[in-house]
Amino acid sequence: MTLAGKTAFVAGASRGIGATVAAALARAGANVAVAARSEHEGRLPGTIGSVAQRITADGGRALPVVCDVTDEESVDAAVATTVAEFGGLDILVANAGVLWLGPVESTPLKRWQLCLDVNTTGVFLVTKAAIPHVRARGGGSLIAITTTGVAMTDHGANAYWVSKAATERLYLGLAADLRTDNIAVNCLSPSRVVLTEGWQAGGAGMQIPPEMVEPPEAMGDAAVFLAGQNASGITGTIQRSEELAR
Repeated sequence: MTLAGKTAFVAGASRGIGATVAAALARAGANVAVAARSEHEGRLPGTIGSVAQRITADGGRALPVVCDVTDEESVDAAVATTVAEFGGLDILVANAGVLWLGPVESTPLKRWQLCLDVNTTGVFLVTKAAIPHVRARGGGSLIAITTTGVAMTDHGANAYWVSKAATERLYLGLAADLRTDNIAVNCLSPSRVVLTEGWQAGGAGMQIPPEMVEPPEAMGDAAVFLAGQNASGITGTIQRSEELAR
């Protein structure tokens, strides 16, 4: 699938799944805004500049954009910078997220609020900012990165899964709202576990069997496929990466 001539804004693209998706979209021909807070190296490896440089070195077009998804002014400025650089916006990948898998009774309030602020409100803010620009292009694709954990109620509750469940409800409803604008709205999650830097730091020490580990490239391929959709194709769905590829 070619995305030549299209522009994608990938929130949370300085490492992990976001960086993989950004690179995959660029290989498919899209101009890519690599958006995240990580302008400089921090506790976790990866910056928006290093990801954009790798894409450019591979022959793609990428723009590093500082974006704090919990700050509406920061989000609006990042999207505006992207549109000014590339002339419009066709694709949003709302990937920015924080992980907390601890049980509810031992979850600090600030950690609960952080999950909701980043994983739910952050998706709301980048989506709200993107919609007018995607609509102006006559259609496009919005993708929110979620998790299979939403459905794993037999494994208990935690702030991460709750915040992602809210995001799924947001996007399923939004698909109906934006159908007449020819905008596809879908959720995408790994079929298995992607051992990103964020998972390694916040996975609560969970040991993942090798057969439950998914290569990040599966998410990149699935995101490219969904990025090529509009409302006449796949919309209003929750997709799993490896199942979608099959």
